[in-house]
Amino acid sequence: MSTQIQNLKTFDPFAEADDDTGESKQTQNYIHIRIQQRNGRKTLTTVQGLPKKFDQKKILKVIKKKFACNGTIVADSEMGEVIQLQGDQRKDVQEFLVAKDGLELDAKTIKVRHILTTIVAANY
Repeated sequence: MSTQIQNLKTFDPFAEADDDTGESKQTQNYIHIRIQQRNGRKTLTTVQGLPKKFDQKKILKVIKKKFACNGTIVADSEMGEVIQLQGDQRKDVQEFLVAKDGLELDAKTIKVRHILTTIVAANY
């Protein structure tokens, strides 16, 4: 009789979990909140990476009403659905996602990014 241990169930730490089984993924999914500079003082706040279990249209509706700003959902091929809001709503959205009943997301999974600007060189 052999005393070797056989591992019949292999585990791939880089594989993504099935939605059917409900097993958690090994990689941490972050929610990214970014701000982009538009013209002059105008800015856009983007929220990407919300879990699929939440209805983004309902979240957008509540955010628009609570923070008195306009917003939309943009479908992106790389990032999936992204919520765009008018103005600098980074801190407000972060606090909303952590404190709102029903969402109660972990503050460690939310990454707030700083201003992304497009620099245009002018020929004089």
